Amino acid sequence: MEVSEWKARLEREREEKDRFLAAHWQSPIPPQERTRFKGLAYYPADPAYRFELEMHEHEEKNIIRMAYTKGNEQEFLRWGEFWFTISGQKQVLQAYKSDLEEKRLFILFRDSTSGRETYGAGRYLDLEPERDLTPDGKWILDFSKAYNPWCIYSKDYTCPLVPQENWLEVAMPAGEKDYHLKKE
Repeated sequence: MEVSEWKARLEREREEKDRFLAAHWQSPIPPQERTRFKGLAYYPADPAYRFELEMHEHEEKNIIRMAYTKGNEQEFLRWGEFWFTISGQKQVLQAYKSDLEEKRLFILFRDSTSGRETYGAGRYLDLEPERDLTPDGKWILDFSKAYNPWCIYSKDYTCPLVPQENWLEVAMPAGEKDYHLKKE
């Protein structure tokens, strides 16, 4: 895909999300706050944060218990990992699934922007095979699509916290920035 096409698609997706958050009945933003919502803040689209990577699937799918923002826990399977280099440093991110039948890969991460420019608890990526798997079997890991969990918008939600194994030591200035229409 051409860079200009990628950027245009990303802009459309961001506009759609802003419309959803502003007006949809399933928006996580409380109804009384939606009139003040003017859209999310994003880093500029940068293809340097888009990778096509082989996933190194784990032979043993170990169970990891992830803590949630409200104190509960949920089990996930450590499915595989991605290796990539950013800012001259090798990075590893674990990908998880909720169960053996799940097709989607779930990636949570924190980086050095967390708590400064982005949500302190981290951001997420969802990888869907029909959308994010290339014909040659590589996964598209596009940090410009990194999003905030719904618990940033409302205390009514609980979200998994990023396991320490997915805390990156580098900045990942891509995707959604921190949400500034904070809840009380």
